[in-house]
Amino acid sequence: MSVVEQYARAHIVTDAAVPLVDELEAIPVTLRYDPGRDPRSVRVGLPGAGAREWTFDRALLEEGLRFPTGGDEVRVWPCGRVQTVVEFHSPQEVLVVQFERQALLRFLRRTYMAVTEPVPH
Repeated sequence: MSVVEQYARAHIVTDAAVPLVDELEAIPVTLRYDPGRDPRSVRVGLPGAGAREWTFDRALLEEGLRFPTGGDEVRVWPCGRVQTVVEFHSPQEVLVVQFERQALLRFLRRTYMAVTEPVPH
């Protein structure tokens, strides 16, 4: 099993008084899957001075590509045919991250391939 790490361009929107980044500019967000650490979870990392990382169930990301889903801390839903929105909640703020759906699909495919790879002897 190998770690999958992928960068995806995303647009960030926040309800904080001072945004993390220019909302019109796409930024590289890190998508990470480590089956040795937790085979059911994925991590999403935001760059820069306000760098943050969230860990949540991989199934939530997959389901959110098709229909709105989520809980108190993370919500995912399709936005038209080509976008997917991931919303992160913390006591301090709400962050809304808009991804290209295809980037998330590629990442999820790679995570499933990582789990089924044969272990070298």
